[in-house]
Amino acid sequence: MPFVLDASIVHDWAFEERHPTAELVRERLRNDSAVVPSLWWFEVRNGLVMAERRARATENQTARFLREVSRLAITLDNSPNEADVLALARRHRLTVYDAAYLELALRDSQPIATLDTALARTARKEAVPLIGEGG
Repeated sequence: MPFVLDASIVHDWAFEERHPTAELVRERLRNDSAVVPSLWWFEVRNGLVMAERRARATENQTARFLREVSRLAITLDNSPNEADVLALARRHRLTVYDAAYLELALRDSQPIATLDTALARTARKEAVPLIGEGG
């Protein structure tokens, strides 16, 4: 079953932090697919460039990692429901970015994979299954 993939999981892979949920998601993507809001593209790359600035990664490492990620079954969703994204952000005091992931999971009835505490807490409130918690 496809699932929504948050950038926090991808950053865990990039920096080899080996969080159990991130490792579970990596394994799941061998036979499954993920969907992401369009902002994911920017979030992933911003995290990698910030890591370069902090000397946690080099440009070559970033390029190699992005090539690896591009081979995964990840689809960009470019059609969020604006009213729902804003309503979720307001109701749960989320960033619009986190609300975009949640809106996508709710709209497509898919579980979400995240290491973001606020997003995970709100997903639970909205009854969205979390990968790593049975989702």
